[in-house]
Amino acid sequence: MIRDEIKAALVTAMKGGDKASTGTIRLIQSALKNRDIELRTSSATPDDDLLVTEVLQKMIKQRRESADLYRKGNRAELADAEEAEIAVIERFLPRQMSEDEARTAISAIIAETGASGMKDMGKVMGLVKERLAGQIDPARASGLVKAALS
Repeated sequence: MIRDEIKAALVTAMKGGDKASTGTIRLIQSALKNRDIELRTSSATPDDDLLVTEVLQKMIKQRRESADLYRKGNRAELADAEEAEIAVIERFLPRQMSEDEARTAISAIIAETGASGMKDMGKVMGLVKERLAGQIDPARASGLVKAALS
């Protein structure tokens, strides 16, 4: 399980004196704890690894946006810090699909649904998120689906 990997990595980082990784991993654990608290009242709980992957992808998205804003504001040192956190977070994500694998999977879903244009994007993205969750970044998937339906 991904949670176990995160806990083991925290211990290793603390023993190794890696303060940057330790801080980032603690942020990951905090975000996971917050997500667990949110789901207490929910009736449907997703698979644990899927939940962890969603949280990690959200954290990466936030940090990429922050890094872009810092770069635009000429704050390279802050952007570098965000990118360092991204590198630590990405260590825990499952292997992502390659560009060719993603295109093939999305083409198969489009053929299965009979999607013919942009009006069918919601239907296709729903299946992509359901079947390829954790294997492809939703933003990247959206771009590939748009390209395939255009």
